[in-house]
Amino acid sequence: MQPNDLRAPLARVRGLGSAREGTEHYIAQRFTAVALVPLAVWFVFSLVTIAGADYNTVVAWVKTPINAILLIALLMAMFHHAQLGMRVVIEDYVSNEFYKVVLVTLAKSLSYIFGIATVLAVVRVFVLGG
Repeated sequence: MQPNDLRAPLARVRGLGSAREGTEHYIAQRFTAVALVPLAVWFVFSLVTIAGADYNTVVAWVKTPINAILLIALLMAMFHHAQLGMRVVIEDYVSNEFYKVVLVTLAKSLSYIFGIATVLAVVRVFVLGG
């Protein structure tokens, strides 16, 4: 412990810095990583299963409720995990605070935009068909 560390002992134990979000960020990143493992295995297995299929077969695959739900879960976890990872890289390697804020905001915004767009695409195929 440094002599000029003004954090409370409980905050030091929990690892909370001045932003008060270090632990939650760490847990969210690990949770999405763990969630992505079985989802990615399912997705790769599914892609191998429908490889070479025609358009109507792929639409029928997406229209299956369990496939649509798992695909949406994969997309949500993937974009959230990517956004968390990009944020860590930006915070670690960009020294200018203005650029850091702009890049983190841009990464988060693009992640949400692409995430929403892909989820809506899956929902559209599920509801309307191709």
